[in-house]
Amino acid sequence: MVTSADLLDPIDVLEHLRGVELTLGQVCLVTGVTKMQLDYWTQRALIPTGGRKRRTYDVAAIETVLLIKQAKDRGLSLSAAIAAVTAFQARPASAHRLEPAPARPASP
Repeated sequence: MVTSADLLDPIDVLEHLRGVELTLGQVCLVTGVTKMQLDYWTQRALIPTGGRKRRTYDVAAIETVLLIKQAKDRGLSLSAAIAAVTAFQARPASAHRLEPAPARPASP
């Protein structure tokens, strides 16, 4: 028997977020870094930003921030973290593409 859930296909959320840009405060909320950290990392790591009056970050920039945070959380200095992220992002995209989150069990 086909259920209504069987009519749905997986959605690549990243595909839909490609054009979205977040403000500095929103990126801090999403990534868990402080505004001071993000501002400093943006300058040091040359994280690309957009916007005229307010700095904005696209999905690629947010990925860079999350990777720097991950490297820092694992004990790397900021310089080493930036180098690691640069090398990581230079790999073919399929080697580091974000995978969809595992499906959540259905609620009772």
